[in-house]
Amino acid sequence: MSRAARWLSLPLFFGLWQGVSLSGWVNPTLFPPPTAVLQALWLWLTDGPLLRDLGMSVSRIVVGFAAGALVGVGVGVLTGSTALAAALLAPVFQLLRPIPPIAFVPLVILWFGLSEWGKWFLVFWGVFFTVWVATHLGIQRVDPIWMRAAQCLGAPRRAQMLQVMLPAALPTILVGLRTAVSVSFYTLVAAELAGTFSGVAYRIEIAHQNMQTAQMMGGLLVLGALSSLADKGFAALSRRWVWWQG
Repeated sequence: MSRAARWLSLPLFFGLWQGVSLSGWVNPTLFPPPTAVLQALWLWLTDGPLLRDLGMSVSRIVVGFAAGALVGVGVGVLTGSTALAAALLAPVFQLLRPIPPIAFVPLVILWFGLSEWGKWFLVFWGVFFTVWVATHLGIQRVDPIWMRAAQCLGAPRRAQMLQVMLPAALPTILVGLRTAVSVSFYTLVAAELAGTFSGVAYRIEIAHQNMQTAQMMGGLLVLGALSSLADKGFAALSRRWVWWQG
């Protein structure tokens, strides 16, 4: 029954959506049916720059996520393993972490203009703190007995980090990285509001200005599909990286 429910979930959702939109209870101009949304997506693909918008949005996510993940893991390892670094950096990060990326949009426009650097920075901002927190906590939760055992066996500090500490913290780090995948899509919307001429979120804003509700909802479905594919892909990679927990 669970397998059947999984296969029927999306058809039931779109069928309910279609029925509500055409029932007369709502204004179909403001809440178009899935058929109208699919038609808008088809026109966006055939007559508009859908592939270019997808390419630009994905490139912004990839660059911002890669930079945020690398720096977040590196700094998280530093603050998680060194008390002095944690005392110096953690209070600053805890002050900055709650600031949403969209609040930086005016400053980013002033700092970077309409260049891609501003979009990368906003995605980086959202990803970095998510990954840093997970890495910091993962390193701190490593069983100290394992580290002492490695020391007793004569392992140098570098080997302790690479062969004991990081593998032990890897499951927690991967949870942070997987969460950051979704966060990067949230921040992409803020990034493409910071002045651009392409991208899925940018196209949603243009459709809003022109009262093209079907294209707006189509853009939301595109973002949802991309985020879901990225999450499932990262989950599959995570299962391979932490095979000992499978």
